[in-house]
Amino acid sequence: MRRLCHCELSERLLYSCFLLLMGLGYLMALGYLYTTYQGVDGKPGLSVQDIAENYYGNRSGSRLEAAIRGSMSAYLSLQERNVVVAWLKSGAPEQGFEQDVLPIMKKRCAACHSPQSGLGLPDLTRYAGIREVADVDTGASLQTLVKISHIHLFGVGLVLLGVGMIFRRARLRGPVKSLLIVLPYAAIIADILAWFLTKWDPVYAYTVVIAGAVLGVCLGLQILISLYQMWFARAGGTACPSDG
Repeated sequence: MRRLCHCELSERLLYSCFLLLMGLGYLMALGYLYTTYQGVDGKPGLSVQDIAENYYGNRSGSRLEAAIRGSMSAYLSLQERNVVVAWLKSGAPEQGFEQDVLPIMKKRCAACHSPQSGLGLPDLTRYAGIREVADVDTGASLQTLVKISHIHLFGVGLVLLGVGMIFRRARLRGPVKSLLIVLPYAAIIADILAWFLTKWDPVYAYTVVIAGAVLGVCLGLQILISLYQMWFARAGGTACPSDG
């Protein structure tokens, strides 16, 4: 099998473009993760508590309260947020919806949370729609978890296959290479399994974080080692490294 450091220029360009694209895609995924889940617990930054509340929920409050205190807090002023939270704490009566809450929802939320948006999000411009998210927050539903887990399994699996097919041509000690190839698959399985376990017990949020970190480190090492052996082992005039 020809090693990466022996690839022709066209192969190195093809492999490098793919690896860089996958690396950029992973960084974008991290950015999406941060902007989506940070602040769910009402505090700035992304924490294990944010992850736990996303899957387990905040059993002391409603889904709407968790959203406007966390990921959606930037869309409402402090005064508007306090008005909505006070209404939710009072039992979310229909009587106060039209006068106090509906004007805020139309002004701040209707662009995405209405039937006209076509996004399929809860309709916050009607009392019946807002009642759906005014109940106790129990986190992501099982249906949602199943939907996003199968997307992640297929998507991440294909990314790992593509990167791994290139990385397998790197010269590296056999056990180390095998470990770097297998660990990301084990990590994504553990990560997604922990989503469902966290919905049952928030302590498993730590597993989500650890598994995600293992996946990222292994994928990053595969990309960096492959790029190094394709370009710098040749361009620097050094010999192509041999297997240990």
